[in-house]
Amino acid sequence: MDHQTEQPARWMGTGYSQNPDPAAAGSAATAQAIAGRSPALLIVYCAVRYDFERLLDAVRAQADANTVIVGCTTAGHLTPGYGDPAEESVVVAALGGPGLEVRAAVGRNASTGRQEAGASAATGVAALTKSHRAGLLLCDGLLGEENEVVRGAYSVASALAPLVGGCAGDDMRLRLTHQFFGDRNGVEVLTDAVVGVGLGSDAEFGIGIAHGWHKRGEPMIVTRSEKGRLYELDSAPALDVFLTRTGIDRSVLESPEAFQAAAFANPLGLSRRTGEDIRIAHSWDPDDGSLLFLADTPQGALAWVMSAEEDSVVDAGAMSCRQAIDALGGAEPVGVLAFDCGVRKAVLGPDGVEREIAAMGRVASGVPMAGFYSYGEFARTRGARGLHRLTVVTLAMA
Repeated sequence: MDHQTEQPARWMGTGYSQNPDPAAAGSAATAQAIAGRSPALLIVYCAVRYDFERLLDAVRAQADANTVIVGCTTAGHLTPGYGDPAEESVVVAALGGPGLEVRAAVGRNASTGRQEAGASAATGVAALTKSHRAGLLLCDGLLGEENEVVRGAYSVASALAPLVGGCAGDDMRLRLTHQFFGDRNGVEVLTDAVVGVGLGSDAEFGIGIAHGWHKRGEPMIVTRSEKGRLYELDSAPALDVFLTRTGIDRSVLESPEAFQAAAFANPLGLSRRTGEDIRIAHSWDPDDGSLLFLADTPQGALAWVMSAEEDSVVDAGAMSCRQAIDALGGAEPVGVLAFDCGVRKAVLGPDGVEREIAAMGRVASGVPMAGFYSYGEFARTRGARGLHRLTVVTLAMA
């Protein structure tokens, strides 16, 4: 699918609704985002409680003949100026204007071929003709090993375009996430999929990435791991080393919820050339003392326990926005897309989330911003890697 518009200028608009009726919510949020203009792209983020078909039918009713429609379910939203982010809601972002090129594609059955799905989703990015390009990825958040999705997308998009995006959520239920892909004639509700959007423009895109966490204590070596399962740290059972290094009492093992709460506040950081790549243990295996992660923990990597104060986590959102806007080279931003980790939302709590969103809004200074809390964030600016956790990723458009 592709579309180019003929509007007075590039633009982005946002809409928000907490209406429990899916048709009313979809209609109100879309109308607010479009504001009488002709959209090239509509991005729909919503809570899992909604009837997706009714919601998306209401969105389609306001689309143009060639409008691309994508989106996903989330773990909450971070759109400054609209409602309570803790409430289940619908957010719509609309993009359009001259010099904006939109090409979308989808990769299906991702669990049986993550790289292949990522490559399929990135075909729209590879087809872009504008001088400035970016790729947006919306992936099933329970897929696991999403770094392979980035590898597949990179194999097609190569270094010509940075990749950003997020993994779909389901309000932290961790059961089933959904992705949306289509146009005015119909929107598919998918699972196990990767939706890709190629954005081309006559003006710059800017990317920001920040997390606000810092190293604590001495490094450890990942001595045995396989994909998302970490067996050994420093040649000892990973669970034992993790509890010792973090000071977490073994009593948390009596409850999965207690373990998650403790692990969320004590993530691991893996050494990368550009900083630390954060990983969050979501469970453990009592039979072998291994830790389970949604992303890979490469064998041989250096790892640290990570810590953060609330202020530094809150400030990361504003820092990411500032990086993205500064990367526009002095051009004025017309909109910002944001992808924030759902675990950050849990760690910050309602007051911290409110502070983070307000800080991001101040940096964007009245520029439309739409985002969601995800199960993993994509930001690939160089190399084939680009999956992150506990991170805020932003894309600014001039």
